[in-house]
Amino acid sequence: MRARNALMIHGGWEGHEPEACVKRFVEPLESAGFTVTLTDTLAILDEPEFLAAQDLIVPCWTMGELTPSQEANLLRVVEAGAGLAGWHGGMGDAFRGSPAYQYMAGGQFVAHPGNITRYTVKIARSEDPIVAGLRDFAMHSEQYYLHVDPGNEILATTVFSGDVHPWIGGVEMPVVWKRRYGAGRVFYSALGHTATDFDTPEVFTLTTRGLLWAARD
Repeated sequence: MRARNALMIHGGWEGHEPEACVKRFVEPLESAGFTVTLTDTLAILDEPEFLAAQDLIVPCWTMGELTPSQEANLLRVVEAGAGLAGWHGGMGDAFRGSPAYQYMAGGQFVAHPGNITRYTVKIARSEDPIVAGLRDFAMHSEQYYLHVDPGNEILATTVFSGDVHPWIGGVEMPVVWKRRYGAGRVFYSALGHTATDFDTPEVFTLTTRGLLWAARD
């Protein structure tokens, strides 16, 4: 059996601490048998042969822009079976000018009313291995409001209080989901604004499990 490969691409808006965040997951991936490549350039997406050898791709690149060829290469390799997994703005607010990427990811960030706020994450599908054994937990971070694909399998949600924007009070928003894109598996968590968010044990656990689930078998 060949060793599995994981590519972690970090960059974009530095407020999300992209490099520090991806480094939190190097050891768990290596312990699971992955050879991990870290890169701070989107130019890696111009190398289709290298991408085709990856079993997991983790974009952590808030905003930014893909060239048409980079977008096509990324979509093609995931559709062919590579996993795509990530968190917060690094995956859910990446490449705003690429609706095809957003379609693959299953959603797109649009707001975080109140900025850093306190909220509860509710486990929605406790039988799923990604969140199995986890209970509802509290967060003190950005609470993402997202446009979400109705075809996603929702694993966790949050409810907006309406304190900042009364018209969204009571809205239940997906926080964690998984989906398919062709032969590829896609995992996303809205949690992980900065690296310290992963100090919350539930956030670190479900993110690690999500990365491993998404990776090509």
